[in-house]
Amino acid sequence: MTTKAPATKPTNPRFSSGPCAKPPTFTLDKLSDAPLGRSHRAAVGKAKLLAAIETTREVLGIPADYKIGIVPASDTGAYEMAMWNLLGERPVEMLAWESFGAGWVTDVVKQLKIDAKVTTADYGEIVDFAKVNFDNDVCFTWNGTTSGVRVSSRDSIPAERAGLTLCDATSAAFATDLPWDRLDVTTFSWQKVLGGEGAHGVLILSPRAVERLESYTPAWPLPKIFRLTKGGKLIDGIFTGATINTPSMLCVEDYLFALDWAKSVGGLKGLIARADANTAAITDFVAAHDWIDFLATDPATRSNTSVCLKFTDDRINDGAAFAKAIAKRLESENVALDIGAYRDAPPGLRIWCGATVETSDIEAMLPWLAYAFEAEIKS
Repeated sequence: MTTKAPATKPTNPRFSSGPCAKPPTFTLDKLSDAPLGRSHRAAVGKAKLLAAIETTREVLGIPADYKIGIVPASDTGAYEMAMWNLLGERPVEMLAWESFGAGWVTDVVKQLKIDAKVTTADYGEIVDFAKVNFDNDVCFTWNGTTSGVRVSSRDSIPAERAGLTLCDATSAAFATDLPWDRLDVTTFSWQKVLGGEGAHGVLILSPRAVERLESYTPAWPLPKIFRLTKGGKLIDGIFTGATINTPSMLCVEDYLFALDWAKSVGGLKGLIARADANTAAITDFVAAHDWIDFLATDPATRSNTSVCLKFTDDRINDGAAFAKAIAKRLESENVALDIGAYRDAPPGLRIWCGATVETSDIEAMLPWLAYAFEAEIKS
């Protein structure tokens, strides 16, 4: 154990799991080309939105026949839009192993009042995908942001299936090579792995999802902000830059900058490598200290972005108070900001390891974590 405060601090102490750290090369003047004060329906606005859509396709390797739309209300708005439009045509299975997945269960069962099959797993665990019937529609998160547990393999989902898969991919998009042939609806918010500004979501639809939209009308009324079809046909403009409501062109410009940065570090492969390197630094730290461990019980399902940790020392009487004290101490030292566990998760820490975080900052923060642990144990 260390008895002296480390000499080096992270250059950037921002390890929040959302909104996340900006790309390392970000400065405000990078946004000077934003068409502020212009209509998003003007040619310049449409061009920016279409560029955001098509560069997303390029970086993530999304098939050409998939639709990509920028929608309101972050990932939440995108996923709600998908559920309200698509579910109800056939039986539904809801999979949840952390708080956001549990939230989708609540919306489907209590708001849409669908008699869905609900399968859950405790924090740190994941549901058994082998027991899921993919002839039903299946809703799940790829990466449990509040538990640090993610789907381990593309083979968890069959390529041949009768139902649709609705995947909340926030904290996974741009950090995982998502299997597009296994995903019919994919949503994310760009304030996660790319460190973009909040309030906008991305909705990605497979041809099978579009076919469902054009052949099925849900029994419940749809608010204007959720409507994806008109007269039984997809509103295609949503997926070419004609957004449902007014987007922030400043946020769009910020996203375009982040996408360009992503390409500069090697695209998707480079982004994954950066996140993996950050997570590896924490893995080495955990292996060297017996008082801390991952919340995820299976190494194969450990997230490489939202890394959740728990304290395991028998001397700790109140785990929640101890974890909060550690997080507070590190924040007061300006070493690590916003790393407390999510409010509904077990006590511990959650350290963002997405691609916009520098490995050198993770490595500089970890000795401080050891220092803070010893100080709190002694206090």
